[in-house]
Amino acid sequence: MRAVQVTEFGGPEVLNLVDLPDPVPGPGQQLVEVDRIGVNYADTHQAENSYLAPSKLPLVPGGEIVGRTADGKRVVALLNGGGGYAERAVADEVTSFGVPDGVDDLTALSFIIQGTTASLLLRKSAHLEPGESVVVHAAAGGVGSIAVQLAKAWGAGRVIATASSDEKRALALELGADVAIDSRAENMTDALREANGGKRVDIVLDMTGGAVTDQSIAALAPFGRLAFYGMASRENPKPIEARNLLGHSTTVAGMWLPHAFKLPGNVFGRTLDELFELALAGRVRAIAGGEYALSDARAAHEALRSRGTMGKLLLDPTK
Repeated sequence: MRAVQVTEFGGPEVLNLVDLPDPVPGPGQQLVEVDRIGVNYADTHQAENSYLAPSKLPLVPGGEIVGRTADGKRVVALLNGGGGYAERAVADEVTSFGVPDGVDDLTALSFIIQGTTASLLLRKSAHLEPGESVVVHAAAGGVGSIAVQLAKAWGAGRVIATASSDEKRALALELGADVAIDSRAENMTDALREANGGKRVDIVLDMTGGAVTDQSIAALAPFGRLAFYGMASRENPKPIEARNLLGHSTTVAGMWLPHAFKLPGNVFGRTLDELFELALAGRVRAIAGGEYALSDARAAHEALRSRGTMGKLLLDPTK
């Protein structure tokens, strides 16, 4: 089968199209004929071995696929340790989910990581309450574009989007944001307060890191919450001192999606089902960010790392 393989860690240049034997499912696993592959920012970290979970060489990157099992069932699946950038992949049955009729490949792949991340950030990490203000950084991206829609659907009082271009800010407004500001603002603290009518903000969803995180924390209102789920800038925020959290009763939370599978009551599966229902009802939609041939995986990673993309990027394993 055709697959993208990494034999040395690095940037997009280490992604090579090769021929590999078909993977063989073990107990509790199934072989999936892949229709589309989701591309995530985490894949770029996986390729350079800078992700939370260490990578091992040789590596076929990719953590999400949609396709069909041997018995014809259409599933969207999360893969443990990669293997998604290929024509066929092995998926654990416990992380494979049926896709309802009417939900297309783009939506299924947008929701299984980005959608569930946005939902859990708002509900589990930030504990959104009706009427609260919500800042969504990178609001035109995979998680951000869904988070804007969910925040509005769940009663946020004011949704403030940040994005780096006029086109991205226009998309955020189209999706329901009340105001969209430049993510390159010189002082994000001031920019967020101004966008919120001079008041501090209640919730910030942040995947940027560095100064953006520092200045976002400084913009939080009493009992404000910042939910941190990525570090696209590859820059660490300043260390947080406990005494500074006391100043405004601030909460700073981190979230890594795999931990959701350890929650009782099938929280992940129920979250995904709810998102599918919202999509079928026309209340939340996935944003297409571009489809690349499997042989063009390098270009997809270059686009992601440039932070110039919007919505969800896909790979087509037939090309």
